Amino acid sequence: MATQWLQLRAGKSAWLQIKEQGLSEQDIQLLVGASGGPKWFVLQGLDRYLFGEFFGQRKTPLDLLGTSAGAWRFAALGQRDPVAASELFARLYSTQTYSEKPDVREITDEARKLLAEYIPDQAVEDILRQERFRHHWIVVRCRGLTAAEGKRQMFGLLASAAANSVKRQWLGKFYERVIFHHPASAASFTEHWRDLPTRYATLSQENFKQALLATGSIPLVLEGVRDIPGAPAGIYRDGGVTDYHFDLDFSGVKGLVLYPHFHQEVIPGWFDKGLKKRRTTGALWPNVILLTPTQEFIDALPYQKIPDRNDFANMAADERIKYWQQAVDQGRRMADQLHEWIATDSIRDHVELWT
Repeated sequence: MATQWLQLRAGKSAWLQIKEQGLSEQDIQLLVGASGGPKWFVLQGLDRYLFGEFFGQRKTPLDLLGTSAGAWRFAALGQRDPVAASELFARLYSTQTYSEKPDVREITDEARKLLAEYIPDQAVEDILRQERFRHHWIVVRCRGLTAAEGKRQMFGLLASAAANSVKRQWLGKFYERVIFHHPASAASFTEHWRDLPTRYATLSQENFKQALLATGSIPLVLEGVRDIPGAPAGIYRDGGVTDYHFDLDFSGVKGLVLYPHFHQEVIPGWFDKGLKKRRTTGALWPNVILLTPTQEFIDALPYQKIPDRNDFANMAADERIKYWQQAVDQGRRMADQLHEWIATDSIRDHVELWT
C-alpha cells in the first residue's frame, strides 16, 4: 500500500458534498491560512499546486483569510506569477539569518527587508487592482499595556493570558480585531463574528505593507506597527493573538472552506495552546475541509518534526536552512497526492468525517 502523506478531514456538509460530487475549485469560496511561523514550509508544495494549477484558471472571486504567516503566504495570490512569488517567499524566509543574540529591532528590520523584496510596490498595485483573489487579514489593535514595548508589554501579555484562561471573550478587554480587506470585498462572510470587538479597514497602496507586517508582528519578538493609514490610531500586532488557528463562524461563506494546515489540532487563539479543551472541530465547521500532514509525513522529516521558530536558536544557520528546504521539498508529496485524488476523483474515498 502506498504511503499516505496527506490527511483530508471535512465537517459534515463538506464531507457529504465530496462523497457525492467529488471536489472542484468552484466549490471553494474561502481559503484559510493560519499563524505558525516556519511551520508553513511543509505547506508550500500545496500552495504551489493551489496557487498555480487548482485555482490558476479561476474566474469567480475567491476570498482569502489569513493571519501572520498565513497572510504572508497568500500575498503571493494576485501577483503576476503567484507560484514564483510563493517560492520567493519560501526562499527569503528560510534563508534569513541573524546575529548570535538578535534583539527586537534587528528582527523587525529583517522582516521589513524581506517584505520589500517579496512585495515590491508594483506587486501591491497588481494585487489591489485584480478582483479574483480577495485578501482578508486579521491584525490586533492593542489596548493598555499590550501596546507597550519591552518589559511593560509582558505585564499586558500576562494579564490578557489570565483573562483568556477564564473566558476567551475577555481578550476583547486587551485587543481589538481589525480585518484589513481587499477593496473589492465587503467582507460579508465575517458578519457573524461577534465574539470579540471587530473593526474593518480597506487595504490600499498606502497601508498594504504595514498591515501585512503587523499581522506577523509577534509580541516581544517584533516591534508593533504604529498608526496604520486607513485604520484607527494605535499599536498593531500579530493577528494570531486572537485568531491563531481560528475559531470563527464560517456560516456566512456561500460554499466550502479549504484550510491547508500544518497541525492536527486547530487552536483558536495564541493563548489557547495549553488549554486542551479549547479546540475547533468539524462539528463547529460543517463546511470546512482540513488538509494536514499525516504522522507518516512527519516521521519522514529530518528530526521527525515540522519546522518551528525554535530552530533559529537550536540549530546552526546552515543546518537549519538545509532542514527547512527538506521540509519544503517533502511537502510536495502532499501536493502530488491531493492532485492525484482530485484528478482521478478518488478524493471521495480519502475524505474522513471530522467531528
